Amino acid sequence: MTTTRFAPSPTGRLHVGNIRTALHNWMLARQAGGAFILRIDDTDAARSREDYVEAIRADLGWLGLTWDREERQSARLDRYEAAFEALRAADRIYPCYESAQELDVKRKIQLSRGLPPIYDRAALQLSEVERAAKEAEGTQPHWRFLLDHAEPIVWDDGIRGPQRFDPAQLSDPVIRRADGSWLYMMPSAVDDIDMGVTQVLRGEDHVSNTAVQIQIFTALHAAGFAATEGAANTLPAFAHEALLVGREGKLSKRLGSLGCDAFRERGIEPETIIALLARLGTSQPVEPIADRAMLTASFDLATFGRAPAKFDEEDLERLNAGIVHQLPFEAVAARLPEGMDAAGWHAVRPNLAHVAEAAEWWRLVTGPITPPAFEDEDKAFLAQAATMLTWGENPWGALTTALKDATGRKGRALFLPLRQALTGMDHGPDMGELLPLIGEAEARVRLVRAAG
Repeated sequence: MTTTRFAPSPTGRLHVGNIRTALHNWMLARQAGGAFILRIDDTDAARSREDYVEAIRADLGWLGLTWDREERQSARLDRYEAAFEALRAADRIYPCYESAQELDVKRKIQLSRGLPPIYDRAALQLSEVERAAKEAEGTQPHWRFLLDHAEPIVWDDGIRGPQRFDPAQLSDPVIRRADGSWLYMMPSAVDDIDMGVTQVLRGEDHVSNTAVQIQIFTALHAAGFAATEGAANTLPAFAHEALLVGREGKLSKRLGSLGCDAFRERGIEPETIIALLARLGTSQPVEPIADRAMLTASFDLATFGRAPAKFDEEDLERLNAGIVHQLPFEAVAARLPEGMDAAGWHAVRPNLAHVAEAAEWWRLVTGPITPPAFEDEDKAFLAQAATMLTWGENPWGALTTALKDATGRKGRALFLPLRQALTGMDHGPDMGELLPLIGEAEARVRLVRAAG
């Protein structure tokens, strides 16, 4: 079964890049009838916060990205310990004693010599006596995974195509800190094994991480670390999508702050975000498609490009208007002004860019409205309209037809004074839908008042 995961760290709120990753993994799973896992990567106890966990759940819920099960890394520490011991017994991890400052000096020296800043494996040269001496001095080790330099690391990436890494050009990654806490690399691989994750889709900034994690997967299997019962003991398929950039073509700090709260405050609909992010960075057109099933059915990694995906907030606003124009009354009823029914929503909907604007247009029905000052000729025309107003299935059509026949007016001269008298505006919702909402008595009062 296709199984994907979204694995945020609860150290902050979700931003648009996170949301895009979550959506694409959700779509992969739903398209295949598989499972979508929300995995809370909360091994960093010092920075993880429960209110961020709640916010992540709330944001995904608002977007409609439902998950089939939730996992938390903080509840799985025993599995990481077991994996650590298996790798330790297989001589695939080793203790290191350099301080952060010492490592920084090493990197600067390498860079000054034109060399890649790769860890030099100096800790492997320490004898047991030297290690014991450092620990006796109070220096606790951090632990690195020993990369195998014998073979290149290769995989067929679902977006980037064939990938090849020389492990000798990568640093042995730190997998455990000196205080015993875990870094990202090994726990993520253990989770993917245990949870039967079949596809890992994430940003291209994780490409080198994937190379390392492929070796961790392989080492764990070779060390006899078995997946939990029922989980597939195979390597996931990997795909890495281009990162988002702003409209100016550069990475934007603003993209890191744009989250669901910001979208809600601006009146952006969840379906708008889905429609934009579903196809952003692909060869498929970004359109105001409110049908999530249609977007999911057309989702295809083969359509993703390698160029950075440009996120334009103007596109978001344009799409939002298109989505709002499709929303049924039932989807927005709780957010509409008091008294607005389905007919009212249908009348004002084409004029909206955001649902909240419905209140301003509804004022044209409930009043009060302020018509402009009319010339005498138009006043006489409006007085005549008040007397000719009749009610039926199509009062606007009946009124304008009668007035056209009686006065010879047509086009703007016919319609504009009536709209101004009835709504106080030069433009707005279709008067054929609006006039029945205003009602016969109120409409006649407005015409008489405008006529002076």
